[in-house]
Amino acid sequence: MTISGWNSKYEQIAREFGYSKKDDLYAAVLLDSIIKKRFSLTRLKKMICGKTVFVIGAGPSLQSSIDALKKHKGAITICADGAVTLLIQNGIRPKIVVTDLDGDLESLKKIKKTNTVFVVHAHGDNADRLDFVRNFKNCVGTTQTKEIGKVCNFGGFTDGDRCVFLASHFGAKKIVLFGMDFGTRIGKYSKTNTVDKKTKRKKLKRGKALLEWLATKSKSEFFTLSKPIRGFKKITYRNLEISF
Repeated sequence: MTISGWNSKYEQIAREFGYSKKDDLYAAVLLDSIIKKRFSLTRLKKMICGKTVFVIGAGPSLQSSIDALKKHKGAITICADGAVTLLIQNGIRPKIVVTDLDGDLESLKKIKKTNTVFVVHAHGDNADRLDFVRNFKNCVGTTQTKEIGKVCNFGGFTDGDRCVFLASHFGAKKIVLFGMDFGTRIGKYSKTNTVDKKTKRKKLKRGKALLEWLATKSKSEFFTLSKPIRGFKKITYRNLEISF
């Protein structure tokens, strides 16, 4: 079930960025036709519910998070696809990757046959890339419009904030953000070569606002090791070692 109030948020996003709801719906229908067997949502909930979940973004502070993440390799990690390259370079395989397939597909290929779960988002601008989903061993489809068949709507807009919405939807006890900066600087691993930086900053601003909204509705506890976000407790890496 989609989070209450999401439809109005989606309407705002579509207006602000000029997105076609018709194209979004088409992409969702296409993704549903491509996914032959969805990864079990019951299994996904079992991975997340009641757990401390680390959400990893591709912001500028990602590099400084690597040592801490190496110490917690057994943690449930949900990763935006821009962060995947650096993680696998450091021997860290994320448990769940959230992607709209506009990142480094070569890095995704390296873990496509592992037990990593890919949560793939369909929208009007990526319909031509959705066939890549056939490569994934474990896949869940998502959309920002209405749910269709095997394609769900957990809420969220950018890969990073969709990670948090996913963790909240499935009942994570605590959600800790790494590399989720939402500032004016764009991280090295955040698709800077393929995206207009002005638009990227607008998307980050919208993503941050969505997380602040989510924090008022969710039963999860929210923490961040990155820049302050309203509704999230700012912690240090020392706090992480002591408390998690």
